[in-house]
Amino acid sequence: MPQTKKSTLVLVAERAGVSIASVSRVMNGLPASDQIIERVRKAADELGYVPDATARSLKAGRTEQIALAVADVGNPVYVGMMHEISRVVTKAGYRLVLSSTGSDPRDQIDLLTSLNRGFADGLILSPLRVPEELGAQLEASRLPIVIIGSLPPGVELDNVRADSVAGVALAVDHLVEQGRSRIAFVNGPVDTVPGAARLNGYVSALTARGLPLNQDAQVSAKDFTYKAGLKAAARLLDQCTPDAVVCSNDLLAIALMKVATARGLRVPDDLAIVGMDDTDIADHANPAITSVDLGSVTRAKTAAKLLLRRLEDPQAPVEQIVIEPTLTVRASSVTRTTEG
Repeated sequence: MPQTKKSTLVLVAERAGVSIASVSRVMNGLPASDQIIERVRKAADELGYVPDATARSLKAGRTEQIALAVADVGNPVYVGMMHEISRVVTKAGYRLVLSSTGSDPRDQIDLLTSLNRGFADGLILSPLRVPEELGAQLEASRLPIVIIGSLPPGVELDNVRADSVAGVALAVDHLVEQGRSRIAFVNGPVDTVPGAARLNGYVSALTARGLPLNQDAQVSAKDFTYKAGLKAAARLLDQCTPDAVVCSNDLLAIALMKVATARGLRVPDDLAIVGMDDTDIADHANPAITSVDLGSVTRAKTAAKLLLRRLEDPQAPVEQIVIEPTLTVRASSVTRTTEG
């Protein structure tokens, strides 16, 4: 006969032959013997009992959820980060909740306000822009927070960032070694943290190597996306004739390759291309794209561990970690030679 009343801890305890306190301990993930755990779970399954997560989180003062907020869930870099963070926090007993906030800091402030009402135990945030207001809100939050990316001076939060300046330098050095001298740059929005850092890296790298800095050889896409990259690439090739281009991410590099080949340019013979982030799409392109690995998976893993540490010890000293870049050389930038 189907059960008409909601199963309770009392019913589970009776079915399992244990005390109500033992059932409560098992349901809240507290230590118990393997035998007790097995009996309680079996009884709960038979009765169709599902713990009230909201009540349990209020009682325990935690939700067992960690939030991850990124600008664009479709970006392969963020997808890779999400998988790595999920792996780490799931192993620690947390669920990962994903939020796509776009690049508007106001949306991130709204998310932070919601999370501070008790909807998550901690937040990993990868913001494109960190204005003063967002920085202040982050520091004032009661929620433990780890930032993937750079922070304004004076903001004391755990964070993990890439060294984009060093990454662009690796790309430029490689292109110079290949005999390229007219090196252009396709960037994302320069008012973002990565856009500003990568432009600084490009200018510094060319200046250090005595290469000409031509404003016509620098374009900024409206966003770090393939679609925005198509327009930026067309604008670049309309106004200059580079023999190599560094792109701020692999999506922009793919867009540049599309536009360049449509115009009859051969990659890498006429135009060498280097991307950034070293995502799977760079390896799958034809020709495969040389790309700067900014350690996105390492940053994600480090950020997750920093947050778990902060949850365990709220008074732990702030850690700010820099992940050094590497370069993965592929066919898009290697000069072809003819023997004989």
